[in-house]
Amino acid sequence: MNKKTTVFAGFLIFLCSFSVLADTIKLGFNYPQSGRYKDLGLQQRLAAFLAVEEINESGGILGKEVELVIRNTAGSPERGASNTEELIKQDKVDMVFGGASSAVTIASGKVAKELGRLYFGTTTSANATTGSEGHDHMFREYPNAWMTANALGSYLTSTFGDAKYFYVTADYTWGWSSESSIREFTNTSDKQAHPHALTPFPRALIKDFKKALGQAEASGAEVLILVLYGDDLVRALKVVYQMGLKDKMKIILPNITLGIAQNVGATIMEDVISTTPWEWMIPYQLGFVRGQEFSEAFTQKYDIRPTSTAATAYGIVYQYKDAVERAGTTDTQDLIKTLEGHKFTLLKDVQQWRTFDHQNLQTVYVVRSKKREQVISDPLRSDFFEVVGSLEGEKAAQTLTQWKAERAAANKPPHL
Repeated sequence: MNKKTTVFAGFLIFLCSFSVLADTIKLGFNYPQSGRYKDLGLQQRLAAFLAVEEINESGGILGKEVELVIRNTAGSPERGASNTEELIKQDKVDMVFGGASSAVTIASGKVAKELGRLYFGTTTSANATTGSEGHDHMFREYPNAWMTANALGSYLTSTFGDAKYFYVTADYTWGWSSESSIREFTNTSDKQAHPHALTPFPRALIKDFKKALGQAEASGAEVLILVLYGDDLVRALKVVYQMGLKDKMKIILPNITLGIAQNVGATIMEDVISTTPWEWMIPYQLGFVRGQEFSEAFTQKYDIRPTSTAATAYGIVYQYKDAVERAGTTDTQDLIKTLEGHKFTLLKDVQQWRTFDHQNLQTVYVVRSKKREQVISDPLRSDFFEVVGSLEGEKAAQTLTQWKAERAAANKPPHL
């Protein structure tokens, strides 16, 4: 083979290699690898990689290999937005998903819209994500604060009647909307009768939690709502225990994940009430076979149990695959139409991408933390929750009229 032939053959190999590499579907994953939500981010990452691995082993999406391109938000809205721009402009991803903070998700989603890509919000609960800040390129898989508050409020009202409440709330978008929603569904909107204390976000210190919880103790309230999440919730619950407040007040959390519970510990978590859209033990309690299969695959691969944040990331990857295959394209506008109104069953009972706000409608479960002995009887010491109540997605979510009112209050049009 002469020199010219060798060069030409090499050029052909290069072209073929480029064609194979280019013929992939790229998913941009924007998650907190560091910062206060890093544990949630790790679960999302592990589940996303598992989903991509499974999909590629079964032939990819439309016969194309799927590639996960990751970025660390570090819990920063600014970094999340810049990551999204980089993923779309430089890495040429077909869609972006992620977020363990609503502020990050909202900022990132706006950039995705500007650049013509879908953004799927993972662990984002603020009503604003698909409400006042919602747009046609944002789809949110996780239940919003209204949905969890509705489910939780129904349970609390029937269980605790007209008890006095005290709220300790993170001072940012999710905290405000969660507190407001829970107050509405528990008839505790009177802040004189049911006071609150705000804690800084994202840089709250132990002294901030001690001060707020001291006010809660002095109030004489019977029910303590900790509207906190991630590391903030972990630290606050430990302070609650150290102050002996569990003996004086019923401890309620708007949302819980297995990862948070594990960081807090089985003793402190005993009898705490919260909500979740999914945890690994729920498919076994309620007979969801596909959810059981995911739990077992995740546990076998990583030697830890999957949380609701893992289930959310896993579900988004599979839902994107389903939408692309039903539409026959990765074109963003076609996918929006394909997703809107679509009902599906994956890891639990029926879910739906609602047309008018792109909120995922799904059952919200009210859970109680089990006794320490039950938790540690699991080989991985992870059997934390038992379902004590639930509310179906359509009943839990805002109505169209309520959603339009939220949009109007923010001077936004009555449509996405």
